[in-house]
Amino acid sequence: MSDLFLPVAGEIVEFNEAVEDDPALVNNDPYGEGWLIKVKVNNPADVDGLLDGEAYKAIIG
Repeated sequence: MSDLFLPVAGEIVEFNEAVEDDPALVNNDPYGEGWLIKVKVNNPADVDGLLDGEAYKAIIG
C-alpha cells in the first residue's frame, strides 16, 4: 500500500475493494472497474481547474 496524493481536499467516502483483490484493474480498466476511491470534495470549485480524461490524453499523447 502507498499514499495517494489528490489535487483537491476532501473526504474519502468509498474505496474500490475489487482493486484491492485485483490491482491490475487499475491498468486494465481505469475508467470502469479500476476506479480507486470516491471523494466528497470540500470545495467543488477546486475541480474546475482539473483536466478531464480527454484533456489529459491530449497532453501526454
